[in-house]
Amino acid sequence: MRELLPLRSDYTGIRANWRHDLLAGIAVGIVALPLALGFGIATGTGATSGIITAIVAGFLAAIFGGSRFQVSGPTGAMTVVLVPIVERHGVSIIAFVGLIAGALSVMAGVFKLGKIFARIPWSVLEGFTAGIGLVIALQQIPLALDIEKPAGSNAFKVGWKSIAEVSATGVHTHALLITFLAITTMVLAPRIFPRIPASIVTVIFCTFISAAFQLSLSEIGALPRSLPIPSLPHFPSEGWGVILSSSLAVFALGAIESVLSGKVAEGLAHARQNDTGTRDQASDQPAAFNSNRELFGQGLATMASATMGGIPATGAIARTAVNVRSGARSRVASMIHALFLLSCIVVFAPLVSRIPISALAGVLIVTALRMVQPKVVLEALVTTKINAITMVITAISTVALDLIWAVVIGIVVHFALSKLPWFAR
Repeated sequence: MRELLPLRSDYTGIRANWRHDLLAGIAVGIVALPLALGFGIATGTGATSGIITAIVAGFLAAIFGGSRFQVSGPTGAMTVVLVPIVERHGVSIIAFVGLIAGALSVMAGVFKLGKIFARIPWSVLEGFTAGIGLVIALQQIPLALDIEKPAGSNAFKVGWKSIAEVSATGVHTHALLITFLAITTMVLAPRIFPRIPASIVTVIFCTFISAAFQLSLSEIGALPRSLPIPSLPHFPSEGWGVILSSSLAVFALGAIESVLSGKVAEGLAHARQNDTGTRDQASDQPAAFNSNRELFGQGLATMASATMGGIPATGAIARTAVNVRSGARSRVASMIHALFLLSCIVVFAPLVSRIPISALAGVLIVTALRMVQPKVVLEALVTTKINAITMVITAISTVALDLIWAVVIGIVVHFALSKLPWFAR
């Protein structure tokens, strides 16, 4: 257990590096705010659950997790898993699923299962990531059109039903305008305001346009100006079979994404040191990334989030990358990110509540499509037949089935093909 608990060495060099951590934490917080709100809405649990998850899970995972730079919270991948669960069984099941999934992650850390999740073939992960990007983009169609989400758990079918419904009843012009404006701003903002996160520029601009022209749009609505008191959720009406299967899916995805994100964080940190030729005091810590401690910390964070109205959390690769590139030196930066988000709802909740949902949909559409990186996809397609086939099958399975089955199918296909000499060439 000693290997899984916080160490004094976690905060080596904090006096020398606190300015770096402060600026990095604020930068990540600015990026995380619209994403947390958007992913909360996309799951069907509401914007409040997203921001609570980012604050509570983000802070605890920073303390107990196995990475110095990991930023945790609601993610697109977890949204893809939670949407069908909420669709089939309702919002009330999520808290109980979060508690069990978190407990499973804690036990996985205790029993040192971290290396298992770190050995998933990269072609499976690339296909998985590309598929997730497409699914998240499809999930935003009802929000972009400002209509009630049609029944169904498959993102492609729901998107198609949404378009058919709008074709029959008429397009919500204001919503479509703001969505298009958000997508355009997300693309152009980095060129015009290179030092400001595009998502924040987009949200502010679209909210201003909506208010200035008094557009008829669905907005986020009232947010709490404090965190709720932790409480144990009521046992849902669904049977144990549904709860356990949902919990296993959430746990498996959370473990895979968190361990992968932690490895990416350390790789980015080493690349930063090589590029700058500098070495910060925090780099003298004995262990760069501890996958078992990461599972343990993420489990505690998800359990805490579940007791406060949040959703299951994982390590967020994009926000973690922003953290490292913004100059973070220790896990203090991730803690500051969570505290920054808390200050946002305490001080700016009335303003945040006015953000149009269609603007967040535009932000998430661009964010999701950027997960499908053409350069990486092309590299996988031209390396070996095994990588190409594995990535394509995993991506298709992610869109057509669900994430956990997609990973299982991808791993089986990869190792099955690796036994055939013709495919190994």
